[in-house]
Amino acid sequence: MHPPILYTFRRCPYAIRARMALLSSRTPCTVREVHLAHKPDALLEASPKGTVPVLVLPDGRVIDQSLAVMLFALEANDPEGWLAVNHDEALALIALNDGAFKRDLDGYKYPGRTGGDREVHRRAGLLHLANLEARLAAQEFLCGARAGYTDVALFPFVRQFAAVDASSFSAEPLPALRAWLAAWVKSPFFEHAMVSLKPWKPGDAEVRLGELGSQASATTSS
Repeated sequence: MHPPILYTFRRCPYAIRARMALLSSRTPCTVREVHLAHKPDALLEASPKGTVPVLVLPDGRVIDQSLAVMLFALEANDPEGWLAVNHDEALALIALNDGAFKRDLDGYKYPGRTGGDREVHRRAGLLHLANLEARLAAQEFLCGARAGYTDVALFPFVRQFAAVDASSFSAEPLPALRAWLAAWVKSPFFEHAMVSLKPWKPGDAEVRLGELGSQASATTSS
């Protein structure tokens, strides 16, 4: 039986969180990098909505939501203990991130695309980050004293926000958040999740996600 197939895009924060959970859980899977402007037919057949990540299981089931991929992987194997958090609290934080904060992130990063006021979105995003700062000033991770899937689910989006204007972000009163973000960016799970791959096409040799660490050739700065 072939391993699960993961369709992904390197820079997508939803795909990053899924890849990190799959790596943490030691889930063997074939990874297929997707060029979002030229989506392969196999991806669209598996999930017509055409977004990533998409995990196709050996029995034909398809998981095409990033949080569902994370929970599927970690519920099967969770050696890092990322599920040992208050789930109601975790899911509430993820819902805020994936909803209001993601809209403000997009409005700040792509003002021409969204048609909104960039500065309004920046300020709204910073209010959300200030709430995370208050949590991290009181405890090491978002949901307590140990890392959890909430941290993994949120930090790729915080990373994107910080990268829009790095000098401006570094001047904000967010020291605990910056330290938390820096630690996750240095995580081996993130390093291995961010290996650069060519877009997949039918007939290409299979690449296993669990083997990507030995092939690391890309930085985590883009």
